[in-house]
Amino acid sequence: MKNSNEQSLRCQVEKWLAPAPAIPVHVTEFSRTRWGGRRYVCVETSSENGARALFFFRHDDRSWFVFPPTADRWKMTTARPASRVVAAA
Repeated sequence: MKNSNEQSLRCQVEKWLAPAPAIPVHVTEFSRTRWGGRRYVCVETSSENGARALFFFRHDDRSWFVFPPTADRWKMTTARPASRVVAAA
């Protein structure tokens, strides 16, 4: 069984973005998904290599991950975006 701290938002941000102590981390967006109304957060950090941002999704067990819960992933992949016609120049 995994430690609940391993799936905390703070732990996931440190794992995936590895910010240095002197480099701030900013929440740039937070809301609920269209598919299931689950919470998500977009976190951004900057370094000499440029800005990096990731979305983190809240799961039913109250943990945070960089992928949405299974039910929401299925809905996201079956949703078809409206096709656009691009005119050639």
